[in-house]
Amino acid sequence: MAGAPRKQAILTPSSLLWGYAHGIFPMGGPNGAIGWYSADPRGILPLENLHVSKTLAAAIRQGKFAVGINVDFAATMHACRDAHNEGQWITDPLIEAYQLLHHMGLAHSVECRQNGVLVGGLYGVCLGGAFFGESMFHVAPDASKVALVYLVRRLQARGYQLLDTQAVTQHLSRLGAICVPAAEYLQRLERALKFKCSFAD
Repeated sequence: MAGAPRKQAILTPSSLLWGYAHGIFPMGGPNGAIGWYSADPRGILPLENLHVSKTLAAAIRQGKFAVGINVDFAATMHACRDAHNEGQWITDPLIEAYQLLHHMGLAHSVECRQNGVLVGGLYGVCLGGAFFGESMFHVAPDASKVALVYLVRRLQARGYQLLDTQAVTQHLSRLGAICVPAAEYLQRLERALKFKCSFAD
């Protein structure tokens, strides 16, 4: 789980990237202040570990959802906040800061739609060969799982080395996520940052 904040976060693109490169991430607190957090143990999803159940594989084969990249990054962030009632964690300043990273080509969303309506997805930040997953949501069954499978396959195809999930929920565990000690995470992060990968052309 995320520990106590180390200090108040200053939300600029450079400070956000510095934080991710050093194994910490920003999150809003109950009083509205945004702090830097870390987690020990840390959640990751080893890219070779992805587990796709038969029912999930069937949903993907059947084309249950139209999957897109960066179609509406801001809407995906807002949907994550609304679906999880995370207004105090995903604050408006955080949304604005991540949109700046998105415009720089460093924050991305994977989105699932049915009949043109956004029904699931996720967003995160790319740096080197690492993807830092921030949040995911669904309002239709399997939508967030399909988005995550699409994400992992894209990361595999483009040479990424690390998918950081911060924590491991039951939902993520079923898909292959594991917990590792913070020291091991930092070693994996250091190796991943040496790679130069491109998420979206």
